[in-house]
Amino acid sequence: MMRRRPSENESAQEREEERYLDVNAAMQGSLRFDDPVNLRISGKFEGMLDTKGNLIIGQKAEIKADITGECIEIAGSVMGNIKASKILRLKSSARLDGDVETTKLSIEEGAVLIGRVRMETGGTLGVQSQETNIMDINQVARYLEVDLGKVSDWVNNGMLPGVSRNGAWIFDKRKIDEWIAQGKTRR
Repeated sequence: MMRRRPSENESAQEREEERYLDVNAAMQGSLRFDDPVNLRISGKFEGMLDTKGNLIIGQKAEIKADITGECIEIAGSVMGNIKASKILRLKSSARLDGDVETTKLSIEEGAVLIGRVRMETGGTLGVQSQETNIMDINQVARYLEVDLGKVSDWVNNGMLPGVSRNGAWIFDKRKIDEWIAQGKTRR
């Protein structure tokens, strides 16, 4: 296949845009790329997606698929599990309903992630990975279906198990579940 040589008048962004395979249609089935490709999906897709290279799920995309890839960026809606060997980026407009396995995770404010996250601690994904069920204070309030102020009170009084890191509270979901099972929410 011959590639067109970029003209001097084209911007870097225009040259970058032409390097992506754009899918802006409704598709079903299994899609697999054995060689690296830059793929952008802007339509609907249902099935299984296995890519190498960069995958961008556009803002208007609706995906119902398990996705395996290297660098995955989501701006639209995805229902399915994600395995990203290099990085998963969730843009502010993203909605992901599924479990995640990745080495790096970037989540912009406003993005929604419903599922569990499993991240490596070093090496290749899957070699030295550990499952994390880490929540911030807002997620704990939603999880417990209580006011954020109530969660803050419990944390400040030492009733709720959590750890302060860099001025922000983080919580292990398993410890929150144990705390609930012990009936400590009644205090």
